[in-house]
Amino acid sequence: MVTGQRGRPRSFDRDAALDKAMFAFWERGYEATSISDLTASLGISAPSLYAAFGDKRKLFDEVVVVYGGRYADFAAVALAEEPTARAALGRVLHEAAEVYTDPAHPPGCMVISAAVNTTSDEVAQALRMRREANLVAFEGRIRADVATGVLPAGTDTWALARYAVAVLQGMSQQSRDGAGREELEAVAELAMGAWPQPQ
Repeated sequence: MVTGQRGRPRSFDRDAALDKAMFAFWERGYEATSISDLTASLGISAPSLYAAFGDKRKLFDEVVVVYGGRYADFAAVALAEEPTARAALGRVLHEAAEVYTDPAHPPGCMVISAAVNTTSDEVAQALRMRREANLVAFEGRIRADVATGVLPAGTDTWALARYAVAVLQGMSQQSRDGAGREELEAVAELAMGAWPQPQ
């Protein structure tokens, strides 16, 4: 920044700044990421940050949208493209093993890890809604397989959907605890072994 210049520098790259903020929130979580952490990561002053993004919550909301489009859409794509819920989940879990352990960014899923220990009810609720949307999407795909006879008529679609999401969330935490891709791939294989067999 040129000495004496006020506000944002002319070279300010908003997209690059959002990327840096995303990595900060992803690594530390929402609660533990301070304004000073963000200004250090973005290389701008606090007034510049507020001018560009508003407050911390507004910046986080933007980051979640960017994260969803770049790193978290693999589940929705698999559910839309695969012929069965089983095939979709297998693909999702294996892709999660790759994404969650990619050294190019912090481990795990930001939507899961950013909510840990947050005291903001609004942030917790917003992230919970995103996770529940995944649950609903899985359940809808499972229900469709029951309707077409791919899965048995007595299948507990909600329990099966919650099982799928629980494995996914567990893999996220395991990656943050140091589990590597091969280890998570093995978890994915074991998880699919518990899936009901097609009729």
